[in-house]
Amino acid sequence: MRISAIPQIYRNVNRWGEILSILSKYGLAGWLSRFDFALGKSLLKNRNGQVLAKESRETRIRLALEELGPTFIKLGQIMSTRPDVVGGELADELQKLQTRVPADSAELVAEIISEELGQSVEDVFAQFSPEAIASASIGQVHRARLHSGETVAVKIQHHGIQQRVHVDLDILTGLAQLAERLPELRSYRPLSTVAEFQRALRRELDFTRECRHLEQFLHAFEADEQVVIPRIYREFSTERVLVMQWLEGTPLTEPEAICAAGIELAEVTRRGAEMYLEMIFHHGIYHADPHPGNLLVMPDGTIGLLDYGMVVRIDEGLREEIEDMLMAIVEQDANRLVSVVMRVGAVPPGLDETGLALDLTDYVAHYAHQSVDKFELAPALTEMFELMRRYEIVLPSSMALLLKVLVMLEGTSQKLQPNFSLMEVLEPFQRKVLADRLSPSRQLRKAKRMAYEVQQLAEVVPRRLRDILHQVQSGRFDVHLDHRGLEPSVNRLVLGMLTSSLFIGSVLMVTNQVWPLRGISVPGVLGLGLSAILGLRLLRAIGKSGHLDRRR
Repeated sequence: MRISAIPQIYRNVNRWGEILSILSKYGLAGWLSRFDFALGKSLLKNRNGQVLAKESRETRIRLALEELGPTFIKLGQIMSTRPDVVGGELADELQKLQTRVPADSAELVAEIISEELGQSVEDVFAQFSPEAIASASIGQVHRARLHSGETVAVKIQHHGIQQRVHVDLDILTGLAQLAERLPELRSYRPLSTVAEFQRALRRELDFTRECRHLEQFLHAFEADEQVVIPRIYREFSTERVLVMQWLEGTPLTEPEAICAAGIELAEVTRRGAEMYLEMIFHHGIYHADPHPGNLLVMPDGTIGLLDYGMVVRIDEGLREEIEDMLMAIVEQDANRLVSVVMRVGAVPPGLDETGLALDLTDYVAHYAHQSVDKFELAPALTEMFELMRRYEIVLPSSMALLLKVLVMLEGTSQKLQPNFSLMEVLEPFQRKVLADRLSPSRQLRKAKRMAYEVQQLAEVVPRRLRDILHQVQSGRFDVHLDHRGLEPSVNRLVLGMLTSSLFIGSVLMVTNQVWPLRGISVPGVLGLGLSAILGLRLLRAIGKSGHLDRRR
């Protein structure tokens, strides 16, 4: 950890102590779980009395995050979308994270509304329910009615949540710096994961971003009568207060109530899947949390979409890569899939490309003979995530999140209709995607982008060449070499030279009887002993690396 982090450790010492005590408890439980010691295992429990040492490693991580509070729960939810980083088992377990945050009192809610809107609750709303309908990690939702008569949902940030989140984010950065030094945690890429999480959480703390997301979705689906997006009331919405239209519908978590209303579940399921594919492949902006509680079935059978805190926009280039990847899986084209993975993923140095190609070929062949209506996309994508993790290939966060959303979408759909296949719905989009790619408007956009990039290159290259020639002419041209992996070799070389020098010097002292004791040079003998120890240590280090006599 950097020295610059010491002031924030002192400033947040109480929270640091709380976090470290919880992590120590769960770490000790993990250590005890390796031994058959029933009495010791039963000593460590979580807040609900659950014995920790009897749970799996993935469950202990989830329980620890829940006990650490809302910020860490949000971190776990973000990590659940990155099975290519944390692994499929842990990602599935983190999807079970529950945010149990008590709602703020009516007095605190009234105080926040007054601070944000400059008016009292009575001045803004004709009727306001003091009891929260739902309370999550960032905010809580109340039902209210405006003076103009519209029923609205009022989303209000928890009191002091921004300060608590900023403290936890500071601490998370410190923990990530420590985790980078541990080999068993380095594969989870803690620093980059925490940086990605910080960006996502800070965006979620600003409700004005959610306002913009709502307006974008309203514009995208204004001509679609099958999708209902709540209207936003800008005049009553700020960074900490969000007022939107109240949607009266049945959440997908209540399929029995949907059937009782005379609505076909199969039709609703298919319509919801098509809505998401339309977002992804046509609009390039999608709702990143297809949880059943965020999808409502309206009385007329249309679908209402709630909670726009997690919305992701994908540019045209990345969308084409995602389309290529999905189409390669659909068409069982192994070569195309290998090409896409190598092109978009961050590959480690020394990647075994031959092994990756063989594994991807086997992966595609496994699903090659499944009919479209029997093909389940979720297991296929989950297996691909495991392949990426095995070869330490990291996908772009937006691509990994999108593929995870498709897995969640198929899982949500199969809860309503067990024989549902997202691939069956995706197949018609394959033709639509191909038609869009070949459309004159898209080709014209690509041509304009390429012309702009060529123009920029034409402007930059002559100037850069002129600068290089000027540096060569004036004798200021430097070549910087980056020596990767040479540090251990250099250290061993220096240690070997010091050991040799110490040995030779000690032999000379023994020969010339420097500071003799009973005819033997004391410093010479000590030097010989120390050089022998250093020499053995050097041989052991070389032997462990396996590079002593290896021939290429």
